[in-house]
Amino acid sequence: MVIGLILGYIARQMGPDAAGGANWLVQTLSTVGSAFVSLLRALVPVLVFTAIVASIANLRELQNAAKLVWQTLLWFAITALIAVAIGIALGLIIQPGLNTAVAETAARAPSSSGSWLDFLKGLIPANIFGLQASTRVTDSGASTSLNFNVLQILVISIVVGIAALKVGPAADTFLAFNRSFLKIVHKILWWVIRLTPIGTIGLLGNAVAVYGWDALAQLGWYSAAIYIGLALVLFVVYPVLLQSNGLNPIRYFQSAWPAIQLAFVSRSSIGTLPVTERITEKNLGVPREYAAFAVPLGATTKMDGCAAIYPAISAIFVAQFFGVPLGIEHYLLIAFVSVIGSSATAGLTGATVMLTLTLSTLGLPLEGVGLLLAVDPILDMGRTAVNVAGQALIPTIVAKRQGILDQSVYDAGESIDSLDIADAVPAE
Repeated sequence: MVIGLILGYIARQMGPDAAGGANWLVQTLSTVGSAFVSLLRALVPVLVFTAIVASIANLRELQNAAKLVWQTLLWFAITALIAVAIGIALGLIIQPGLNTAVAETAARAPSSSGSWLDFLKGLIPANIFGLQASTRVTDSGASTSLNFNVLQILVISIVVGIAALKVGPAADTFLAFNRSFLKIVHKILWWVIRLTPIGTIGLLGNAVAVYGWDALAQLGWYSAAIYIGLALVLFVVYPVLLQSNGLNPIRYFQSAWPAIQLAFVSRSSIGTLPVTERITEKNLGVPREYAAFAVPLGATTKMDGCAAIYPAISAIFVAQFFGVPLGIEHYLLIAFVSVIGSSATAGLTGATVMLTLTLSTLGLPLEGVGLLLAVDPILDMGRTAVNVAGQALIPTIVAKRQGILDQSVYDAGESIDSLDIADAVPAE
């Protein structure tokens, strides 16, 4: 990370090249970082599918499988409610919308927005692979790209896993193949994880070189409110929850650091998913059959940073900036959207869609999103780190409360670098 910061600073000081484009160092950092994230993202679909199918097959060995699922969803909601309450409180105390230097001319509607219909449609797989196409039209022409919808892959995997159990002995060959395939994916994943230091240099260096910190001056109080809220959730709320459940917070951060750090520099919960799942299982001691189910679910629905702190403070900022008064019913709506609506971001543009969903629910002008876009990449780093920390935290707490956490593994506080994850394969 230090090397990335230094190289990013050097690249920013070098300025553009002779043609006015990005200089060679910026291009190198960008290529290294994006290539690393692409490798992680390439593993996500097959990892989620094979892990979920294997996990469902193994859940039948757990007598409290249904209770684990409901406890997970309950704790998702509890922590989201705490996070959004912190966001609302900070928005009212700091009043970022009144203490800003950003010009009203920067207000503009976003290119994409979220709705409850998007969430419902996102649950229905468009195809067996969970792929979706998106077309972007610019002055230079139109380009179409393919992306995978993790929530749809999750739905497909759950259906296939349950169907395999219902089929009975006839599915034994399929389940055996799935376990073998999962072991191969784990080995490839281990190779990619070993590249994390190089990927971190590229990702963090490119972020510093491209975005810098200049935009923070105009939106200083807003950015401060966001990061204060994220810090309170990460370093106060989470440790309190861990401590109240008999878990050492220091051990948690030691073990979860590889995923939190990668989330911060990559700004992608989905790209970090393979690492988050492995540290939850191998470093925190959560049973494999439960971690492989809870972590992918959390990667699409558990977003204390993007879906709680961020939309709460941002909505209050927009209301204050445009002089729109908010009543108690509006704050209750913010809490409702944050707790229930975070799943609406699955397969879409993440935090921006969640913000537009919140603004439209409150009846606030969507043009307010344009005011905040300048600092969004900088804020997204902290938001994603908190998201991923929560995605590892909840399975750990639930496993502890249900008596299935391997306390010896948790207390060891080992780093993922000392563990060969390729040896981790679901049991019969």
